[in-house]
Amino acid sequence: MFKRAAVSEGSTDDLSTRARIRDAAIVTFGDQGFGVGVRAIAAAAGVSAGLVNHHFGSKDGLREACDEYVRDLIRQVKTEYIRDPTPKSLLESLSEIEDFAPYIAYMMRSFQAGGSLTVTLFEHMVSDIEGYLVTGVEAGTLRPQRDLKATARYMALHNGGGFFLFLQLYAARHDGKLDYRKALREYADQVMLPAADIFTNGLFTDSMMLDTLLDRKR
Repeated sequence: MFKRAAVSEGSTDDLSTRARIRDAAIVTFGDQGFGVGVRAIAAAAGVSAGLVNHHFGSKDGLREACDEYVRDLIRQVKTEYIRDPTPKSLLESLSEIEDFAPYIAYMMRSFQAGGSLTVTLFEHMVSDIEGYLVTGVEAGTLRPQRDLKATARYMALHNGGGFFLFLQLYAARHDGKLDYRKALREYADQVMLPAADIFTNGLFTDSMMLDTLLDRKR
């Protein structure tokens, strides 16, 4: 579901090697955090440390490439669903949710690490959500938002923060061990139905809260 060609310059061998290093880095960073050295990533990819630096320049350059790939992958999957949601595509996504485990582990490590790359990743996520919202409105699958940019930022903070809190609680309940595949399945089982209910039907019975906040801004 998630396999697609890497976009790069060079020979077919170069493309394959670059993608192999990137994929190994995503898994290694997710497993061990961003303190892991280039040599460990190179060993996981079956290449030399020099070849890692040849393709990415530095560990930060490699991390930026991993960030971009993970974002692109998630953006592609979500955009396809928002543009044409069907029962079949929803059920297929749910049945394959464990496939996201390496990418979720990577994202978790990224937000734990902090720093400028984490801020950049979050701002890119907000921008990506804006794109999903625009796509959905244009396709007629989502309602227009009063302030699309503010909605996108809220969703990034709310959904991302809530999910990562869930992962922390999952680990706490399992003696500090975090099995991302099992955690993702448990998360989907717990939240998908109530989330769909709230997004589809809303929660408040009247507009008092919204009207009050809008009046306050005037």
